[in-house]
Amino acid sequence: MKRAPKAAKDKALLLAASEVRSNSKAIIKANVSDLNFARDKKLTAALLDRLMLDEARLESIASGLEMIAQLPDPVGTVLSTWDRPNGLKISRVSVPLGVIGIIYESRPNVTADAGGLCLKSGNAVILRGGSESFHTSGELVRCLKRGLKSANLPEDSVQLVPTRDREAVDHLLRMTKYVDIIVPRGGKSLVAKVQKESKIPTIAHLEGLCHVYLDAAADLEMAKNVTLNAKMRRTGVCGAAETLLVDTQAANILLPPVASTLLDHGCILRGDTGACHLVPEMERASEADWSTEYLDSVLSVKLVDGIDGAIEHIRKYGSSHTDSIVTDNPKTAERFLNEVDSAIVLHNASTQYADGGEFGMGAEIGISTGRLHARGPVGTEQLTCFKYIVRGNGQVRP
Repeated sequence: MKRAPKAAKDKALLLAASEVRSNSKAIIKANVSDLNFARDKKLTAALLDRLMLDEARLESIASGLEMIAQLPDPVGTVLSTWDRPNGLKISRVSVPLGVIGIIYESRPNVTADAGGLCLKSGNAVILRGGSESFHTSGELVRCLKRGLKSANLPEDSVQLVPTRDREAVDHLLRMTKYVDIIVPRGGKSLVAKVQKESKIPTIAHLEGLCHVYLDAAADLEMAKNVTLNAKMRRTGVCGAAETLLVDTQAANILLPPVASTLLDHGCILRGDTGACHLVPEMERASEADWSTEYLDSVLSVKLVDGIDGAIEHIRKYGSSHTDSIVTDNPKTAERFLNEVDSAIVLHNASTQYADGGEFGMGAEIGISTGRLHARGPVGTEQLTCFKYIVRGNGQVRP
């Protein structure tokens, strides 16, 4: 796969997208079977929503593969070059990471996104999806394999662990001879387990404790629209807002209409004393609410003392994932963007833009909140590292 030309990789991705469309009935049939299995296991509504595929979501999967095909080839890029006084010519060139093991929960789109991104970046991938998505993921992997075969690339560069047995995960985490990187994508317990038990380096994030801060200089209509979208567009994604912070100076103007909009859309609000005073319909928040990733129609609300209070709250309770400020004050916005130490920070935009596709990456394997190798959306570029190529004409070191 490292030697595969761009044209062959792109052909495989485009053919895989075509296979997804032409096999939509079989994929949805498999998905219905998985949904029934998941319901029997009493999965939450949020997890069932992540698992469910329909024609629109399948089209999004196919379009995502086509977008990945349109991206530049990240392999073989000369990142920098320089000459040494002794005549050596040194280049730093991008190369694939190798074999990537991806462990994720019941989100079939991850099967296609991860397989496609690894294919494009010249990596081999071993996929281990949640047991509830077993049949759906199997159908999607078959589409990827057909694309690889048609492009004369090795089908086994995309593999799905062929069992629901949980011991397979433990085994994968010990395969240091065969796997170069492990990427866990899912809930806090899954990621924590992988990070604790893996003998292989990981790229991961624990949870998405995302915040929206409404500054005193926020436009009211924008504040309502951004907050509503950040929380309610899809509540089960890691970029969904979990806490709303409001500047005390403007809380009496901003919070009641923003809260009313959220309540009208079925969101449960849990606030501190000040927030509950302004919005009597609000439930009283506990200390645990500030560090809870609800992944549901629940939002904690807190009044803070301006930008200082917002930054301090995010520093204490945030997960370094995604945080947004709504303000018309450019100086306050720049301070938030520079001082909030999260992988993604936004000004006047919804946290739900925390997505590789929205960043123009075609798709993503996940949002990394670590500080080594990759941070933020993990796309094709982040699935490469580099090596040094040194060219000489007979130099020997004195």
